[in-house]
Amino acid sequence: MERERVRGGPPQWWRQGPPWAGRRDETDHRAHWPWPSTLIVTAVVLAGSHFAAHQQHGARAPLDTFARVLLVVAAGLLLWRKRYPVAVVFGTSAATMVYLGAGYPYGPVFLTVAVACFNAILAGRRWAAWSAVGMLWAGHVVIAHWLYRWLPPSGDTAAPWGQELVVATWVVAIAAVAELARARREQWARERAERAQAAKRRADEERLRIARELHDVLAHSISVINVQAGVGLALLDSDPEQARQALTTIKAQSKEALGEVRQVLDTLRAPGAAPRSPAPGLDRLPELVEQAASAGLAVDVEGTAPPLAPGADLAAFRIVQEALTNVVRHSQSRHARVRLDQSGRALRLRIDDDGPASGADAGGSGNGLAGMRERAAALGGTIEAGPRPDGGWRVLAELPLNSKEDR
Repeated sequence: MERERVRGGPPQWWRQGPPWAGRRDETDHRAHWPWPSTLIVTAVVLAGSHFAAHQQHGARAPLDTFARVLLVVAAGLLLWRKRYPVAVVFGTSAATMVYLGAGYPYGPVFLTVAVACFNAILAGRRWAAWSAVGMLWAGHVVIAHWLYRWLPPSGDTAAPWGQELVVATWVVAIAAVAELARARREQWARERAERAQAAKRRADEERLRIARELHDVLAHSISVINVQAGVGLALLDSDPEQARQALTTIKAQSKEALGEVRQVLDTLRAPGAAPRSPAPGLDRLPELVEQAASAGLAVDVEGTAPPLAPGADLAAFRIVQEALTNVVRHSQSRHARVRLDQSGRALRLRIDDDGPASGADAGGSGNGLAGMRERAAALGGTIEAGPRPDGGWRVLAELPLNSKEDR
């Protein structure tokens, strides 16, 4: 239809039906036509009123065509209760008041008002529902205790006040049930929104975690590969054996990087599945030192790490890995120092290099530092990174031994 309008032709309404057919508020999924329930209520009201007329024969006016029209109108208005709850609740109350004022038998005609009131409260039109039923009750009081002298049936007497109390009790009960249903529906809506927000937050956190993992793995591995490729190219003619060793390092490092990337991607394909290999931790620090040495960076390690939970162990390893990667990529220093010590209930990591920076920024582009800060913050720790007073660069991390993620 939109394509036909773009071409300039009029919309082919005969394919869609007449303009009024099927027109609905698409933004409100509740605005549908409740045909089945309306037909059931109409049948109950007509049959019940017919039975009530026999039971109240002589005390009330007999049902005639006008009475049945009023009953059908009161019940038929419920067909629009989803779209126009205010108009329907006042319309059913007015039709019921006319029905009672004409002296027709008491019966299930009040059911139409109850359904309309219930729907109006659920739709949030509480003032309309309470006003309509209050109007109906006040009108019934006036009819039953004052206007009955001039209204049919002839010879009618005033209704007992106990009957008014019963009617008021039923009105309050219906409204109270509707208010309870409305409150419960709003609670369900809030819970659904909270669950959706929590799911989105978990998805965002998982996406950030995977991004950090990929960045740390690829940045470190590609930095080593880049350095070794430069060495291999420089020594290809003058020292083929050294070039061969550089190529061997590139092969080993790329294989390891592919394995870690595959592990991260397996997590995406099968959420919740156990990883094929354990996550790296500080027990692999000697391997990391060896990889840095193959890239031309000598690393001294001081101290030993206390036992750590898996999340804190992985974060500590990645922080050291990223810090050494930044030294390789952004510092002219060929020497770095890693110090691990326990301070109270926290692990302190300090990574130093002597500099100076090989580019404009010794700390890198900022993605690696941001990833380190996110890892530390997720565990309830802190990261400080910046130039040292005597030159070079320092990364200082403090991670709690019992992190928030592992509790």
